[in-house]
Amino acid sequence: MPIAPLSVPSLLRSDTQLNRHSYYEASVARGAAQPPLQGDAQADVLVVGGGFAGLSAALELADRGFRVLLLEADRVCSGASGRNGGQAIVGYASGQGPFEQQLGRADARRAWDLSLQALDLIDRRIDRFGIACDAVKGYLYVADSPGKARALLADLEAQARDYGLACELATGAEVQRHIGSARYHAAGYERLSGHLHPLKYGLGLARAAQGLGVILHEHTPVRALAQTGAGVVAHTPQGTVRARYAVVAGNCSLPEHGPGVLPQIHPRTMPVGTYIIGTAPLAPELCQRLIARNAAVCDNNFVLDYFRFSADHRLLFGGRVSYTTRTPPRLAQVMRQRMVAIFPELAAVPVEFVWGGFVDISMNRAPDFGRVGPHMYYLQGFSGHGVALTGLAGQLVAEAIQGQAERFDVFARLRHRPFPGGP
Repeated sequence: MPIAPLSVPSLLRSDTQLNRHSYYEASVARGAAQPPLQGDAQADVLVVGGGFAGLSAALELADRGFRVLLLEADRVCSGASGRNGGQAIVGYASGQGPFEQQLGRADARRAWDLSLQALDLIDRRIDRFGIACDAVKGYLYVADSPGKARALLADLEAQARDYGLACELATGAEVQRHIGSARYHAAGYERLSGHLHPLKYGLGLARAAQGLGVILHEHTPVRALAQTGAGVVAHTPQGTVRARYAVVAGNCSLPEHGPGVLPQIHPRTMPVGTYIIGTAPLAPELCQRLIARNAAVCDNNFVLDYFRFSADHRLLFGGRVSYTTRTPPRLAQVMRQRMVAIFPELAAVPVEFVWGGFVDISMNRAPDFGRVGPHMYYLQGFSGHGVALTGLAGQLVAEAIQGQAERFDVFARLRHRPFPGGP
């Protein structure tokens, strides 16, 4: 569909407004909002949160015969699921360290294999439900200093040795075969990970879930959620839901619901702002020269730069973080400078979109899945690896509710510390 470029300065008022005017929102046609819940409702499972994790859980539960009702405080995929970098990545933001240290080598290997299954699950859902979301295979890890290059090569070699990740390694001038930038000292290319249009994918999950019978209400925050002897009860501004089980999958958006939704898990994640710019469309031959195999790219710095091309040949360039609730000053200019430092050829290319918002991270960057009492499950702490991992999380929690919790408990056994300092 045609996209009207946006005025970048007008987008810098708040993270919420940044999200509303993302390239992703501009490149889809959302239907009318699903009506808010009014009155009393009953279900087998209540899902709180309409991002990838909540939609995946709802879809999987409905596929297993459960009556599912999903409540979203805003619009489906209005949070991180609809505005992220679109990179579907094998493994975890934490690396394998927390799994090896806490669970042992055998279960660390199981967790790694589950991350492979998460990527496969995306492909199967795209095929089964006909989700057109511009999915592309290929991922490029890069390092921009000699020290970072040594660390990257050591990490990729360890993953190949211990977990079988096949990766083409390059150093020096060979890096130019993968990426047209003089900035990088080493690179590794693998074909398992890749990228997609996250909002198209998320809206496709919503349609699939509704097609399986999920009842979905948007603009319906949950103000209070409690367990009863027989299940759970949730209170919204205009109604009440009673269910046997609840799956809480709001992540950073839980504050949009209310303080009465599992407050005991909030201290174990922290919202971190992250931001993306989108250029005007580029010539296809230039795209080919800059990223030879149209891979998603990410460096291994503490504050990451990550980027890829959209289906209409825009460079979507992400980076910069904020540990406060404020949008960083001069965001568009700073992001553009980072992009041009990598690709000087883009110095004159207009930036037409800038957006961002929060992702949730755990202290150790490992996912935090678990139970609170016999009737309530939660999914959080995806730490920037949520495109693939959220889908798996929804599948695992559906299995657990059905009575097969073995795979879910690989993650539930991980211990997590709260962030210090309070809210």
